[in-house]
Amino acid sequence: MLNDFKQFLTKSNALALAIGVIIGAATGKVVSAVVDDLLMPPISMIMPAGDWREAQVVLSKATDPNGKVTVSAIKYGHFAGAVIDFTIISFVVFMITKALLPKEPAPKPMKACPECLEQVPEAAKKCRACCSVFA
Repeated sequence: MLNDFKQFLTKSNALALAIGVIIGAATGKVVSAVVDDLLMPPISMIMPAGDWREAQVVLSKATDPNGKVTVSAIKYGHFAGAVIDFTIISFVVFMITKALLPKEPAPKPMKACPECLEQVPEAAKKCRACCSVFA
């Protein structure tokens, strides 16, 4: 049974997926720390004072038989805050990804074969498709 489980983990990429989830959770913590500790303090100086995330338009208030008041409201402050948070976190993830991923090398210059129009490297002396010789 242990061998079957080991084969399942290695052949179905379940182990790689689990590692990806763990790394993703750790990366999420790093991104949240960067946003909360480094970016939001200066941004909060620009944003309006007060608890603007609690801004809402009350549509109706009702009291149930138990005396509990229910409020129906459009919470546009919460929505605006969520959009701002998403934008900042997306930008931080983009910058981290851009810094960590290797840069793609520039593609080698190509030229077209005059006989078959196949794209071949600029330095080629013979076409790989039709075997014509370049001058």
